Amino acid sequence: MSAAPAPVGFIGLGNIGGPMAKRLIGWAGGLTVCDALPAATEPFAAGGAHVATTPAELAERSTVISIMVRDDAQVTDVLTDPDGILSTAQPGTVVAVHSTVLADTPARLAAICEEKGVHLLDAPVSGGFMGAHEGTLALMIGGDQEAVDLVREPFATFATLVAHLGPVGAGTQAKLARNLITFASYSAVGEAMRLAEAAGIDLNLLGQVVRHSDQVTGGPGSIMVRPSAAPLDPSDGLYDSFFHGAALGEKDVRLAIALGEELGVDTPIAHLTADLLPSAMGMPPKAES
Repeated sequence: MSAAPAPVGFIGLGNIGGPMAKRLIGWAGGLTVCDALPAATEPFAAGGAHVATTPAELAERSTVISIMVRDDAQVTDVLTDPDGILSTAQPGTVVAVHSTVLADTPARLAAICEEKGVHLLDAPVSGGFMGAHEGTLALMIGGDQEAVDLVREPFATFATLVAHLGPVGAGTQAKLARNLITFASYSAVGEAMRLAEAAGIDLNLLGQVVRHSDQVTGGPGSIMVRPSAAPLDPSDGLYDSFFHGAALGEKDVRLAIALGEELGVDTPIAHLTADLLPSAMGMPPKAES
């Protein structure tokens, strides 16, 4: 006989936390929510969820608790304040921090939780507002396997990928690396838009091309198929395709640099990319002449 569904609590009903929690309305184990803004809880009350006035009240009713608040300070307060989770949480409770925090925060908070017999997971999300609404988020989780197993079923309501990456802290470390890809790419997009605009290209149509081709190729993540960031060995099955891809990419980036020089558009990211692309794609350093 399978265990009864765990009662779930959700703290922080903002732009991403709210849609995540809405997918738990009707959860068989029951849902309790809490937010600093009473208006944020109204749709949940209407949907049959219990509204707690404090994290302590929520913890009394929940054995799996999700936290999606703004920053490290708020996460710490929600856990450790006099009316925080740890003032009432029963041993065995699992607390998952979905907020993006400092790399060392999960381990610090996990040690505090352990004193109460509470398990802490760092479980930041990827997929943004759209993924939260559609229930297609990816979760990057750090923590004990037993605790991860307890959250998989409720978390499947808002995430289609739950990746257990290692001990406490691994989820946050992975999220910081993942966000570096996102925001570094945005910087490159900004430079590409300036270049295309100077050339008279319709940016809306170019944006359609970019989004279309990224759906086909997988975008920047398509090269993340190596088990290590070290240079590829020539005997590796990926070596030839990555070698040709790096060579083609470097050529095309240098053509973009040349176009920028022709149009008077500064392209610092393109210059940096031309230098770093080969190593990013696993090619060994070039021998000095």
